[in-house]
Amino acid sequence: MTAQRIDGRASADRVLAEAREAGDRLRETHGVRPGLAVVLVGEDPASQVYVGSKGRTAEACGFHSVTHRLPADVAEADLLALIDALNADPAIHGILQQLPLPKGLDAARVVNRIHPDKDVDGLTLVNAGRLASGQIADAMVPCTPAGSMRLIREAIGENLSGLVAVVVGRSNLVGKPMAQLLLSSDATVTVAHSRTRDLDALCRTADILVAAVGRPEMLGADAVKPGAVVIDVGINRIDAPERGEGKTRLVGDVRYGEAEAVAGFVTPVPGGVGPMTVAMLMANTVRAAYRAAGATPPRF
Repeated sequence: MTAQRIDGRASADRVLAEAREAGDRLRETHGVRPGLAVVLVGEDPASQVYVGSKGRTAEACGFHSVTHRLPADVAEADLLALIDALNADPAIHGILQQLPLPKGLDAARVVNRIHPDKDVDGLTLVNAGRLASGQIADAMVPCTPAGSMRLIREAIGENLSGLVAVVVGRSNLVGKPMAQLLLSSDATVTVAHSRTRDLDALCRTADILVAAVGRPEMLGADAVKPGAVVIDVGINRIDAPERGEGKTRLVGDVRYGEAEAVAGFVTPVPGGVGPMTVAMLMANTVRAAYRAAGATPPRF
């Protein structure tokens, strides 16, 4: 058996089309154009690329898009003042603080300064609490877990009731919210991590296996139940001497070739979960704009 490859780029394109259509409807019915503000501090090259991609995608969706670029030595008080201004700006419905922040800035304090209803990354304590307490409809859900859930549902349908799910990884960004989303869909969920005993044996019990531990190709065929859905969230850069001196390549937390031979569905790296993260950011921005306008937000 060869697993069906889950095409994250195609799914992301569908989400972006839905976000654009929903944004167009909101402008027609309420005169509101979804607005996204991205804040970048410093000159981190990877962050520069991510911020550029998010801004271009927002514009392609027809959103009002602004990017604030601040120097690495910006005073924390000035950064917080900018977030306060964006919180108060009715044209901005989503605020994204690009992470990591330079040393000397308290990321938790900065992120939690964002109004929860504009927290399109879903990282504030208020949104984490909403998600953990089952208030999914009121929460801003972190983009990567939200995108992963979309891929799971597109693969096997809406009804996850009674399925066994194992999430490998316990981060606040992916692992914990992923487990909460699966629980809210009536799956039976176990959260595992790099120190879990007999990890492969535990993973083999999973109808849905989500790998988000951040270790290159940590899980192989012995960790996959035949026919399972495997969602590989890991993005790891490793040396690729076969491509030439100094070259690298991206791999996930799962050894794709092995998983493909056992699973029912599997996401590749790259081209799986990654494209969904930016797409769900746009979806969250649209949802925030609908709420601000007093309209029922669409479901993505």
